[in-house]
Order: sequence, then structure tokens, then C-alpha cells
Amino acid sequence: MDSTIEAEHVLWEDRDVRFDAPLKQIKLRAGEKLIDQLESIEDTKGNNGEKGRLLVTNLRVIWHSRALPKINLSVGYSCVMNLSTRSAESKLRGTTEALYILTRCNNTRFEFIFTNLIPDTPRLFTSVIAVFRAYDTTRMYRDLKLRGALISNKSLNLLPLEELYDTVRGVWNLSSDQGNLGTFYISNVRIVWHADLNETFNVSIPFIQMKAIKVRPSKFGTALVIESLKAGTSSGYVLGFRIDPVETLNMVFQQIQSLYKVYTANPVFGVEFKSEEKAGALEDVTVPHVEDDIEITEENEGTDAFVAYFADGNKHTDSEPVFDQHLGLAVEKLKDGFTVESLWEFSAV
Repeated sequence: MDSTIEAEHVLWEDRDVRFDAPLKQIKLRAGEKLIDQLESIEDTKGNNGEKGRLLVTNLRVIWHSRALPKINLSVGYSCVMNLSTRSAESKLRGTTEALYILTRCNNTRFEFIFTNLIPDTPRLFTSVIAVFRAYDTTRMYRDLKLRGALISNKSLNLLPLEELYDTVRGVWNLSSDQGNLGTFYISNVRIVWHADLNETFNVSIPFIQMKAIKVRPSKFGTALVIESLKAGTSSGYVLGFRIDPVETLNMVFQQIQSLYKVYTANPVFGVEFKSEEKAGALEDVTVPHVEDDIEITEENEGTDAFVAYFADGNKHTDSEPVFDQHLGLAVEKLKDGFTVESLWEFSAV
């Protein structure tokens, strides 16, 4: 017996940064909630002068151009390294306060700058920063955790939105040659096991991190095997548990399988936040499909849209050369707002 998760259930929205993604990837997935929607936001870093819409969900920040929705960004909170507010040069608002988001994805750093085109409102800053903090403090709902503070006085420390369905004692963890006897806790969001003799020897496995759930033979007898998804650059875990008698093991397996199906239909990600200003209705948020009079190319051909978002410390190649009339030479293309004359003036100071 086994249960393997389907590709569409794999959580990527909070763990990836995507540029010009297909519109189906911009739509909210099951369990993803729209927390705030800002209608006049400029992507100052990559699309300066382009008016767009910013969606703040419980998993990511989504920006898309109002004129061309296929020009879009999806920035997962798990990739965020730093959030800050600084001045930026906007083509639509001039020098103004903007939200800077520094991220790291697949060992590459990207920087995003968003400017609110509506003056005298801090809503862009407060919404994104507050929701990110709520996400950052609820990682236990979404991340596999080893040797955490999970147990107190031989009871599971329940998360705010967690409901405990069953406690199974006499469960052997087969991670070592001799095995460790412990206790299973099965809830609506995860499975937790801890050793009876050492409560700090434990593991918390959220349903969203499960790649496969199986019952198969092992050198210790028939075992319940839970395989987790890969986390970043590290490989996933394969965890084995023996439960006697076999009838009890099969009952536990079926219970986990049923709860997993219920969870994937409506995942609980744990991020709870209420915006002071109510977000728009879902039908207003849905980006309409636009038929473009262009040839559709294969997605795997890739795009260079991400190049504009490289953080300065990640620059590995020079910009394209352009002819500069002031010098009479071909030079590397300067960033917007800079001229050769201004650089010479700076050097002369």
C-alpha cells in the first residue's frame, strides 16, 4: 500500500522567485489567501514607469503589469532575506520612498523595488512587512523540523490552528539499528513523533512536506515509511516507523492517508493576518486571460526577465556595450539615471 502526492500539490509558491510566469501560476493555489491588494504599484527595479497591481497573499507577493499581465513577478516569502524602505527613482513619481525586498533563490540574490503611486500612504510597507513577519513566525506549519520544542509534559504543543486527532503509543522509529520507542501524534496539519525516554529526540512532518506515504517490508518487519520533499539544496528525508500489531499499523496508515487528502484539498499554512483596508473580491483579483497576437514559444526556452533584478553583489557579467558620443567609445551601458558626464563630475569632487 502506498500514497504518493501529485505534482500540483507540491508547495512552491513561498519557496521560489518566478519571472513572467504563466498566468495559471499567478492564480492563488488551494489554501493561499489574498490578504491585501494594491492597485497602483510600480515595479521600479525591472519595469520602471510601468503601473501594476500588487497582491499580498499568505505565501508570496505577486506583481503584474496592468497593461500586460504576462509581465509579472512571484516572490515567495521563504526566499526573503531582508525588507527595508529607502528612497528610489521612479519614472512615475520621481524620488520617493519605496519598498526594497532582497531575496535569495537557488544561490542567486535578487532585489525588488516597489513604489506606491498613491502618495501619502504607508499601506504598501505595512501590509508586506506585517504579513512576512506572520509568515516567518509560523514556519512549523510548513517546514519539517527535527529536535524542536514540540513536547511539554508528555503532550504535543499544539499550533494555534492545529487540531489533534489521534495519539498512538508504542511506535518504533527505525532511524537507528536498535530503533527508538516513542509516540505518534496525528493532527490536521502534521505528524509528530518523539522518543519516550527523550522528548527532545523528535520530528515534526507537515502534510505539505510529504512526498510519499507507504507501508512496506523492512529488516524490522512491516513498516510505515514517510518520504519528505527536498528542502532547498538538501535532499529529502526517508523516515521509517514500526507499529505493532500490523492491524494497528494499517489503521494508522489509512488515517494518515485520509487526513492528507483532506489537507491537500484545503491546506492550512498558518499565516493569519487581517488588513485594515479590506481586499477586493476574488473575482476582481483574478487576472483575465488575454489572447496576444504573437507566436507562443515553448516555456523551457527561458527568459532573461530576471537579469534586471540581480542584486549588485551578484553581478557576474558586463552590460551590453553602447556607443557614447561624449567619449567617442563603446562603453558598458549605464544604469538608468546615470550619465558619463555625471560620473566624471563625481570623480572630480
